[in-house]
Amino acid sequence: MKRLSNPQLLTLLVTILAVSTCANASDTGSDARRTLDYEGRETGEKFMPGGESLVFSRAIKENIKYRVKTHMITGIVVGVVTPRGTSYFSCGVRSLDTREPVDKNTVFEIGSNTKTFTGVLLADEVVNGGLSLDDPLQKLLPAGISAPTRNGQTINLVHLANHTSALPRMPGSFVRIDPDNPYAAYTVEQAYDFLNRYELPRDIGSKFVYSNFGMGLLGSVLAARHETTYEQLMIRKIADPLGMKSTRLAFTPDMEKQLARGHHFGIEVGNWDFLAIAGAGAIRSTAADMLRYLAGNMGLVESDILPAMELSHENTGAAIGDMTVGLGWLEKPFEGGDIIWHDGGTGGYMSFMGFTRDNRIGVVVLTNSQSFPDDIGFHLLDPELELARPLPSIATEMNRIVESDGADAAIEAYAELKTDHADDYDFGESELNELGYLYLNRGRMAEALAVFKTNVEAFPESWVVHDSYGEALLKDKQTDQAIESYRKSVVLNRENSTGIKILKSHGVDVP
Repeated sequence: MKRLSNPQLLTLLVTILAVSTCANASDTGSDARRTLDYEGRETGEKFMPGGESLVFSRAIKENIKYRVKTHMITGIVVGVVTPRGTSYFSCGVRSLDTREPVDKNTVFEIGSNTKTFTGVLLADEVVNGGLSLDDPLQKLLPAGISAPTRNGQTINLVHLANHTSALPRMPGSFVRIDPDNPYAAYTVEQAYDFLNRYELPRDIGSKFVYSNFGMGLLGSVLAARHETTYEQLMIRKIADPLGMKSTRLAFTPDMEKQLARGHHFGIEVGNWDFLAIAGAGAIRSTAADMLRYLAGNMGLVESDILPAMELSHENTGAAIGDMTVGLGWLEKPFEGGDIIWHDGGTGGYMSFMGFTRDNRIGVVVLTNSQSFPDDIGFHLLDPELELARPLPSIATEMNRIVESDGADAAIEAYAELKTDHADDYDFGESELNELGYLYLNRGRMAEALAVFKTNVEAFPESWVVHDSYGEALLKDKQTDQAIESYRKSVVLNRENSTGIKILKSHGVDVP
């Protein structure tokens, strides 16, 4: 088989009892089969009379159930659309507290998949609104705000949509005031102030560099052109015409009832809200609605937005590796045919969507966990692409033990598991580092310090883990220990500007 990525493979000895609910239902099945079980059922709806639902393979179902049972994913819904109809497979729960199963109507955050909606909105302005892709950003900015230029070049609208504007991923001045909801406090005024002062580091159009700021800015100026919000523009142009009633930025009462809570290492995390850069990642939706969106993009349903959607798929001249870039969309070549796709992630959600260039099949995968499901989506689009068998994170197991037996027991278990089950978990340095920050951001200082210290002992040559431990120690007012940790971090990485700044602020000579 062709290999899409380099996943770690394992034969996992599952020793933890797991409770998972996997559901597949079918419109050809009886109501008696609606009871949930571990074997799963498929549900399908037909676009065309006499259509047949696509059946998920045993390998796909077993792989998905494995990820849920090993706690890599809390809940997942996979949807498939073809010219013959739609099918769904769901597994897991909306919340580890309520244990309510996920299904096609469960609401998830779709993160950066929002960028494709923004690309379609730009394309609609080109098709129907009198704009050109080559119009300068300056044309849509309010009075007193100036877009940066370089060597006589201007940032054009297409540069925002294909990530070649030379704007950063996020402004250096951006501060995550609330780590659980990092973009909520970032305002349009702050974005415009940054834009006014920013000096571009490279030529416009010269390089693909992913920019949440650029795509979010594009969504904002398009909405402002219509004197409305990004949400209302998206609803009017895309969601309502396609019947996507559960695709919004703000939760409706019905969406709130259907919401899957985000999770990271088994910890429930908050939802992300966006003000200034909504067009980069603010949309919430369901698998049912996202299949309507894909069906619209594939021309399987009649819609006035289809010409704009088709324009958004076209190569804009930008590239990243072997992939070309459309307006928000990416297109990757495979032997079985090109795939147009995107993925997304927020604090507790990961998602994928894509369809084949020949409109033969489209796939959406929505999860309420921090585990990218891209390989599932790509495999469904092209079965020759390998389905991964990822390792569960040691951090999830550590958190489970912390919650049941305390931090000391978890640290002891870590050493035992690393010795006896080194091939059964992902012991990468980022796993415990992320868990440490989850505790730190929730005020659980004792647990955070224990986890960071364990990570430092496991990865003594990593500047990142020393830097993180130093941050926690400083917040705990253990200044001397914090300085020592930052000093080690700077020795390991002389370009650690944050560590250098903190050492200097405490009157410490930089080693």
